[in-house]
Amino acid sequence: MSEFSTPGYEDMELSTQILIAEALSRGARVEVLDRGDNFILIEKGSRREFVKQATRTSADNYASILVMENKEVAKRVLAAAGIRVPTGFLVSTREAALRTARRFAGKPLVVKPRSTNFGDGVAILGPDRNPGETAAAVDTALALDSAIILEDFVPGREFRFLVIGGKTRAVLHRVPANVLGDGVSTIRQLVEKKNAHPYRGEGYRYPLEKIRLGEAEIACLEEEGLTPDSRAERGGKVLLRKNSNISTGGDSIDYSDAMPEIYKHIAERAAEACGARISGIDMIIPDIGDDSEEAAYSVIELNYNPALHIHDFPAEGENRRVERHVLDLLGIGEREKGEIR
Repeated sequence: MSEFSTPGYEDMELSTQILIAEALSRGARVEVLDRGDNFILIEKGSRREFVKQATRTSADNYASILVMENKEVAKRVLAAAGIRVPTGFLVSTREAALRTARRFAGKPLVVKPRSTNFGDGVAILGPDRNPGETAAAVDTALALDSAIILEDFVPGREFRFLVIGGKTRAVLHRVPANVLGDGVSTIRQLVEKKNAHPYRGEGYRYPLEKIRLGEAEIACLEEEGLTPDSRAERGGKVLLRKNSNISTGGDSIDYSDAMPEIYKHIAERAAEACGARISGIDMIIPDIGDDSEEAAYSVIELNYNPALHIHDFPAEGENRRVERHVLDLLGIGEREKGEIR
């Protein structure tokens, strides 16, 4: 059993495990309804709540869930609320996608399915891409969804804001899967060393997912003229992915205290615009040191069913105990008088 596992529930997703541990510490009764689906029942006093995967709860209504799951609809809702989002187009055929891609000639382009999560099917193409790369990205995205989005690539660092009950409870900077060169080891060996860290595992039962060397990672290396058997320069960071999802081997760095309040408020406004009580807001910020009203940012996605464990066990930073806020929102157990911050 690892240091972060909850005894008796080690086979379940880590976010569910930490929610169960907090519920039990509050004197609640927990019944596992479907282990494989991470579906549980939490009861205390008159409260009775069904919870799936830690953050699928009765707090969010079905319409809000549908908005968050549909990236195109979410963008429209956010834009109407005065929140900045990337410019893009929704298309449903390969021909329309290839035609639309020409509008982005000479500029970086993001191609992604309308409704997938965890970075599945997302491609970030450079300004000097060739037609074959564009077609491959379109085909991959269309294989996962009946409609896809082509949009501007927004430069800057990506942050995940976890909003629960109208407040930003934690912020992470997510770094794409990477290794740091030592001048001796191959990239493949560096991946093996990094994957040996006790925080890394598979199936969302660990704080960080293991880095893979699949097609996406190898393609990313090829763009830099590298292969898994290349030796990385000492101190040089080698990126293995363009997307920064923790689910594809990315690193998590806690920014909850360092993030200016203006961006936290933007995340809260985004969740409110979609009627979301629990949401993971992905935001690109070029310079978090700029906390003026005119500061540049772009909200690129709202995520229903955001992971909790990445905020409790970041690669760098402190445990934010975000599961407490989920149970507070659901009215499970006592909380201290006053607003929890």
